[in-house]
Amino acid sequence: MNTPVPIARKRILIVEDEPDIIRGLTDSLEFEGFEVASTSLGRDGVRIMRERGADCVLLDLMLPDINGYQVCEEIRAFSAVVPIIILTARGQESDKIRGLEAGADDYVTKPFSIGELLARIKAIFRRLQAARPGNGEVLHIGAGVIDVKKHTLTRARKTVPLTFYEIELLKLLAERAEQPVSRDEILDKIWGVQAYPSNRTVDNFIVKLRKKIEEDHRNPRHILTVYGLGYKLCP
Repeated sequence: MNTPVPIARKRILIVEDEPDIIRGLTDSLEFEGFEVASTSLGRDGVRIMRERGADCVLLDLMLPDINGYQVCEEIRAFSAVVPIIILTARGQESDKIRGLEAGADDYVTKPFSIGELLARIKAIFRRLQAARPGNGEVLHIGAGVIDVKKHTLTRARKTVPLTFYEIELLKLLAERAEQPVSRDEILDKIWGVQAYPSNRTVDNFIVKLRKKIEEDHRNPRHILTVYGLGYKLCP
């Protein structure tokens, strides 16, 4: 008789300096069957990711040593795909955009609902599991070449990494090239969550992608806004 191979639990790293939040998140995540690691220091978070890795990172912006933006950037330098969700007490749109530009995939503003955060984490893992494996597909958008398998964008002889959600968003828009795609549909198909408090998540990702793809991100020619609806891609 063959002994069944145990299924590895998803591992979540919490980088947060508030002990009560760490305890609450750890209890809730472990109850849901996740393995949890935590630290209150940003540099320890980067070290843990390098040495042991994780399937998802919950990252506070305000840390005692280095800020969450720097942690996010350092993790992205060696791990382009791992989902990173920012936990922040800052509600300003500019802070959220800066977090996305540093490489985050999503954000929740404190105080947040544990139930909502769990829903987002589960949605991320469902999307990762459902994603088609990289097959060497290449997308051409303007002067940019997107390697879907390698998660990279090459433009003007410069190559930059793209996160999982950036790739998935570009793939969806490319599949519907020249056709408008609503923000609600993007949220549903890419993030896998319909009941977001705001679809500004999509808008912020579009801002981020335009800066990487467009020659002039303030006057885009490829990722266009369809006012009152969403966006369309004109390769």
